[in-house]
Amino acid sequence: MSGSSDAPPALATDSVMVISEFDPTGRTAVRGFDFEAEAPTLDNLAQSMKTMGFQATNVGLAIDEINKMLAWRLSDRPVKDTDSDEVKDPEYRANKRATIFLSYTSNLISSGMRETFKYLCKHNLVDCIVTTAGGIEEDFMKCLAPHFLGDFKLKGKDLRKNGVNRLANLLVPNNNYVVFEEWLVPILHAMTDEQLADPENVRWTPSKMIHRLGKEINNEDSVYYWCYKNNIPVFCPAITDGSIGDMLYFHSYKRPELYVDIVQDIKAINDIAVRADCTGMVILGGGLIKHHTCNANLMRNGADYAVYVNTAHEFDGSDSGASPDEAISWGKIKIDSTAVKVSADVTLVFPLIVSQTFYKEHLKRQQESVEKKDKK
Repeated sequence: MSGSSDAPPALATDSVMVISEFDPTGRTAVRGFDFEAEAPTLDNLAQSMKTMGFQATNVGLAIDEINKMLAWRLSDRPVKDTDSDEVKDPEYRANKRATIFLSYTSNLISSGMRETFKYLCKHNLVDCIVTTAGGIEEDFMKCLAPHFLGDFKLKGKDLRKNGVNRLANLLVPNNNYVVFEEWLVPILHAMTDEQLADPENVRWTPSKMIHRLGKEINNEDSVYYWCYKNNIPVFCPAITDGSIGDMLYFHSYKRPELYVDIVQDIKAINDIAVRADCTGMVILGGGLIKHHTCNANLMRNGADYAVYVNTAHEFDGSDSGASPDEAISWGKIKIDSTAVKVSADVTLVFPLIVSQTFYKEHLKRQQESVEKKDKK
């Protein structure tokens, strides 16, 4: 046939092979870990993630963001004429760190993430915690009786008949709640007595209640024992949304005099944010804990640094799925922030992140402490 050709039409060629107008300057090439080039270690695997793409890159960026929080010092900012003599002092400025908020949902205390949080609190690597009722009670409960691994496919009706609760692939026997109640109720009675004896000075708030329970548990496996020991405030605005709430409900029929003041706690967490020279937020999960932390930082016109780790998406307008950029629009994160969101299960990625950030910071502080002692 006249004019026939095996070549594709010129228009199709032009459509497929549009000439690139792309400047690669400053761009990083995609590259993963080369197992033939070097033996894998935790450090070099983590380092390689930043250039791997997808959520691996975001994990790498989250590591950088947290290291920025940890590295910040007041000396990074110029001295103001209005600063006090203390704030102008070079040694004070060199030692003044960012205030780091750690927020997590209750399911993470249910899981093995509890031990990671305990590490962070034991070594004073965070300054303030926000969680929910389950995130409080299950820490204490695990000091009294363990949770167990199960299976996602175990049938609810069978578990219910046997007095076992399923949390994803974790199992919590009803007996765990029984021993928790036996431990908690006498403390509630003592708290009520103290409030009645000195109503002017004893005003329980969720954070003061958690501080007291951390003291009472007296167990080094507990996250909140270490918060008590290191005076790290723990805020739980939904303290009644769990077994603790059930116990308070039953207790109110016997001792209606006990009250817990949430207004003092919102003042306390907002004041921490407002008075901080610099803040960083590490928010694991969504919902109340995410908003409560962000809203406190709104009071100071936004956090300087932020890392989110969750599996929520923003298409439904939920706060859980809201991106760091959306938070910037509200003033919850500063405009010039390099905030990062990692879309992943926290149990998969946060231990790796901690190994490259808080863990190394703790080793660094230990070494600095040894060097100071040697100089003396």
